[in-house]
Amino acid sequence: MDGVDQDPAKAGRGRGAAARGRPRSEAVERSIIEGVMRLLEEGVPLAEISIERVARIAGVGKATIYRRWSGREELFCDVLRTAEPPDPQLPGTSMRDDLIVILESLRRRGLVTRSSAIMHNVYAQMKSSPKLWKVYHAAVIEPRRLMTLDVLRRGQANGEFRADVDVELANDLFVGPMLVRAVIRPDAGLEEGLSERIVDTVLTGLGPATPVATPE
Repeated sequence: MDGVDQDPAKAGRGRGAAARGRPRSEAVERSIIEGVMRLLEEGVPLAEISIERVARIAGVGKATIYRRWSGREELFCDVLRTAEPPDPQLPGTSMRDDLIVILESLRRRGLVTRSSAIMHNVYAQMKSSPKLWKVYHAAVIEPRRLMTLDVLRRGQANGEFRADVDVELANDLFVGPMLVRAVIRPDAGLEEGLSERIVDTVLTGLGPATPVATPE
């Protein structure tokens, strides 16, 4: 029956077993995520993708899915993450270098979204679902925002830009131009070197003040 694992050896793999550190099957998780992607490729709206339907197309029981995700929102969030470039590894050499890596990650995500009509449609649908958007924001957007804020705070402490600048506002100044091009202006370019241009342009305005020479 749907919802019950047929393999008795899997019967004990509930949340308690997972909490004790038993490794999860990557192959099973991949088949579930790929099952959702196949449905999306067929044009099935998110609202019509139920756990039951995913279980059937992935060839697993509903319990197998619920042991890994609490519901559709968390599952869809992982599907979106799988379709995106991985989170960037920051070099840590300077604030400028770290910011360029962060913006380059956003640029590549923008290119992926543009090249994938499926993902573009999914993002549009997701914004109409407050619950799904909340899960995605908490799992994907907020951690990346906090990473950028940490880079900015370290740069401010190191004197790489002015101490009087609000880091929350500075974050918007750095990230905003890339998001505008990637999301709001699909006709705009996301060319190579754009990340460096944005960072250097903003840093020109936020960098340490140069002492004004006094006349002799």
